[in-house]
Amino acid sequence: MKAITDEDILALYWRRDSGAIDATNRAYGSYCYAIANGILNSPEDAEKCVNDTWMRAWNAIPPERPQRLRIFLAKITRNLAFDQFKRRFAQKRGSGEICLALEELEECIDAGADLESEVMAKELHESINGFLHGLPGRERDIFLRRYFFVEPTDTIAARYGMTRSAVLMTLSRTRQKMKLFLKKEGLIG
Repeated sequence: MKAITDEDILALYWRRDSGAIDATNRAYGSYCYAIANGILNSPEDAEKCVNDTWMRAWNAIPPERPQRLRIFLAKITRNLAFDQFKRRFAQKRGSGEICLALEELEECIDAGADLESEVMAKELHESINGFLHGLPGRERDIFLRRYFFVEPTDTIAARYGMTRSAVLMTLSRTRQKMKLFLKKEGLIG
């Protein structure tokens, strides 16, 4: 039996065939679950988040036709998980990986800056993407695993055969580079 491709899955969405959800779940269910659970640290919440991802994908495709379905689904899952995390900890400050990751990034972006405007947010997004594309592959992967997928530093260290302190040093240096880059771009003071 032939493995289903992203194009096959997208064709199902465009035909409004409900089999698109099952195909998406078979191809990307465990991937999206890992993203959600890494942020939420709750199997039940992660499962709900993945189900919500399929609904968002169903509502977005068409008219959208993602070039990379895996990344498209990862972004939806990540955003839903962050939203769920924010709701869960709206009344109190959490103590999970997400809080640690966000605290680490605070040193790069001035919290007092007016990042609420859509134009500024878009510029910041584009600049950070440009910065990340300019990094060596391993450094970029470590940064993304920590700050996009919110992986614990111990997990990253094990994945790359590094010590935890080496990962922390890599992240610290990369954050400093990003801070200098964003200052040079005029996006932070």
